[in-house]
Amino acid sequence: MPNSVLSLIVYVVVLGVVLFSIWKGDTAVRLAGCFVAAGVLYSFGVKLVPHEFRTLVMLTGDFLLAMGFLALAVRYASLWLGGAMLFQAVQFMLHAWYMLGEKKADVFHAVVNNLDTVGILVCLLIGTITAWRRRTAAQRSAMAAEAIRAEPAATA
Repeated sequence: MPNSVLSLIVYVVVLGVVLFSIWKGDTAVRLAGCFVAAGVLYSFGVKLVPHEFRTLVMLTGDFLLAMGFLALAVRYASLWLGGAMLFQAVQFMLHAWYMLGEKKADVFHAVVNNLDTVGILVCLLIGTITAWRRRTAAQRSAMAAEAIRAEPAATA
């Protein structure tokens, strides 16, 4: 559960971006949004794990999310997916570096962690807006083509 107002705002923003991606995105965006939602739920579950295993469990979650983004990037070949995949790779690297160095989370960890999360959300938002605009343009084009086809019949 969020322990500050700022944390609550972040979770609301994440939920908003995920719901927006599912509502207006194409297949790749919807899947990526579901992956992000699963990652957030996974991070809640990490708090239930004994403290000595949390870093390893979090690293495993980062790996799974990175592999999910990689699979989507290979399947759908989109620039925003590549960006999300790279941000998640940095997240994985950050947790691996802290785990292998046996370091405690500090301000640097928090800043990079938060910037990575924002980067992933921005990539997801860009993908959603791009898919939405592409679909709207295709609908407009189809409506214009239908109007052109119907026009000669109306004049005859």
